[in-house]
Amino acid sequence: MIRQKSVMRTLAVLLMIASLAFPAKMFAATGDVTSISFDDATKKELVIGQSAKQLKVYATVEGSTSKKDVTAAAAWTSSDEDVAQVVKGLVTPKTSGDALITATYEGAVATIEVSASYPYTKLALEPAKSGTYKLGDSEKELKIVAKMTGGDEKDAVTDVTSLATWTSSNTSALTVDAGQITLAGKGTATITAKYKGLSATYKATVELPYSSLEIRDDKGKASDLELLIGDEIKLKSIAPAAGGSSEHDVTADATWSTSNESVVAVDKGALTVAAAGKATITVQYLGVTSKVDVYVRSPYEALLLVPSESVTLFLGETLDLKAEVRDRANSSLDVSASSKWTSSSQLAATVDGGKVTAKAVGSTTIKADYSGISKDVKVAVYPTLKSLESAKDETELYKGESEALPKISGIKLDNSKLDLSSDVKWTSADDEVVHIENGKLVAKSAGTVTLTASLPDVASVTTPSGDVSVRGKTVEFKVTVNEKVLVLIGPDETLSLIVGDTDSLPTVSAVWEDGEEKDISSLVKWTVSGSNAVIKTTDKGQEIKGLIKGSATLKGTYLNKSITVPVRIEQKITKIVVEPTSIQLNIKSSKAIKVTGYFADGSKVSLGSKVGWESSNPQVASITTSSVKGVSEGTARLSGSYQGIPLTVDVSVVPKLTKLTVDEKSLKLAPGAGKTVVVTAAYDTGVTANVAAQTAWTSSKPSVATISASGQISAVAEGRATIKGKFGNKTVTVSVTVKK
Repeated sequence: MIRQKSVMRTLAVLLMIASLAFPAKMFAATGDVTSISFDDATKKELVIGQSAKQLKVYATVEGSTSKKDVTAAAAWTSSDEDVAQVVKGLVTPKTSGDALITATYEGAVATIEVSASYPYTKLALEPAKSGTYKLGDSEKELKIVAKMTGGDEKDAVTDVTSLATWTSSNTSALTVDAGQITLAGKGTATITAKYKGLSATYKATVELPYSSLEIRDDKGKASDLELLIGDEIKLKSIAPAAGGSSEHDVTADATWSTSNESVVAVDKGALTVAAAGKATITVQYLGVTSKVDVYVRSPYEALLLVPSESVTLFLGETLDLKAEVRDRANSSLDVSASSKWTSSSQLAATVDGGKVTAKAVGSTTIKADYSGISKDVKVAVYPTLKSLESAKDETELYKGESEALPKISGIKLDNSKLDLSSDVKWTSADDEVVHIENGKLVAKSAGTVTLTASLPDVASVTTPSGDVSVRGKTVEFKVTVNEKVLVLIGPDETLSLIVGDTDSLPTVSAVWEDGEEKDISSLVKWTVSGSNAVIKTTDKGQEIKGLIKGSATLKGTYLNKSITVPVRIEQKITKIVVEPTSIQLNIKSSKAIKVTGYFADGSKVSLGSKVGWESSNPQVASITTSSVKGVSEGTARLSGSYQGIPLTVDVSVVPKLTKLTVDEKSLKLAPGAGKTVVVTAAYDTGVTANVAAQTAWTSSKPSVATISASGQISAVAEGRATIKGKFGNKTVTVSVTVKK
């Protein structure tokens, strides 16, 4: 039978090669058949007496994308009519074996393999029905064989154990693979084998060889165990046999496990206690299980590291860490030598017995473990630095303000920078002026203070002798704290400049929030708008210079406030004329002063309101802009200037003359005789006075009569004359007749 199948395969291959080498029509025209093929060319399995198989074959036609069904028109042959017969593609199996079915159409050939066999009639298992097993039975006792009747021969029996599909109805009792049973636990399971549509079953019962397991310690049966970290004890597993037979020590053969490996580890009953906590120890043997709870406690409450804060190391430095434990009595015990030390990054730093050595730039966590308690400290490893540097040297703040501390950098050997801002420690020379709080400096009161930054000095850090180190080096930062300015007070008037001349900058006073006032002219920072004027530095300090006729704005800034002063730039005045240069006023009367300035080109300008007149005696005469007013009787001098040219006006204030009278209105005198007259002036103040000596006298005929400055009338010759006197704005007359 095997030889027949081999021959059939060889024949099929030769036919396919021939059909490829010699196609039906090598040079086919449109409409010609180029090839034929089966709709399904896979090998067909046929069962004798149960089924026939209809094959279909399709032709590929030149010039067409669809295939043509030529099943009925093709010529069909079987390589072995005893195995299978074919009529118009319908294949009928006759006896077991293989045959090659060939279809031919218009010179095109297609072949397909078929196999015929007798139907399988029975699948049987050995042992046949059921069996009972105990956990621990040998593999030889746990084998099932599956045998099939039918196939190549009608009554042939074949071992299909490895070919069948095996299942267990209860995998917790047993599993099965290729007939090999594996016992799992107590219970009953049905084993099923399936092959070629047939199935068979086998019922198996699994029993336990032991009724129970008992966990024992050196004192007997173990219940809950109380242990301390570091303890080591040995447990045993004892199995009393079923039926009351003698017990068995199965410690070495049993499977031991722990619910928490980090607390308690177990190996064949040996317990190793690692950390505080609870763990359940489980032992299993041949389906029997037993458990015991273990409670682990620490003999200490805390593990402390010194230093306990994060530490910065530089390459090559070492740090000596000390580990201490504290018990409930709060006593300390140095356990540095007996602790387990680890470094999370051996590349950055190593640790041996608490001695940390910086190896490479990076960071690591150094951890100490002792009796189930642990503590760690972070260590940063920096490159070698040769100096420290601050991002800025000083700052100014107002009272109550705060500002972030400046960035501090370490300078590496290649002059690149490393930010150490979070590593340095800051101190203030005067906390009452500047206080450091949460990474910021807080201005508390006016003054100047120096802040100092340095890397913390750790006593347990050792730097190799001769190495460059920034430990102990400091960086200083100057902070000036100012009171806030409430207002700046400057000049009320416009600042006048002469083209080409320089002048002092305005005087400015500052008033602080606490009410204090101070001249801060020298501290004001001035700027000027436009190009008509400029601020320049001379041997007198900063001054302003007029450049071009026009206007500008002078802005001064001091701390948090600014002030503006309008500026006027004019041409130079060569001459100033004041009219009048002296003034007599009555009380309460006013008079305007006219001031005219003349430029070099002859043009003029009125300066009346720009002179800035001041009175030497405001109680006598006051001046507003260019109008002077009499206040009380007396004299005063008005002074002013423009472009540095001084100007003065004398003022006399007198009462107002309301009436002027003479005691003699007519006189008769002989030649040579004389008479002194009295002139009385009456003022609005109620005052009277003899003003004959101040009166201006004239005679209509001096040849008849004359009058002296003091009011003495002298008769000269016969005739008539009129004597007239003037005082202020009043006049008096005296008629004089001279007769012998």
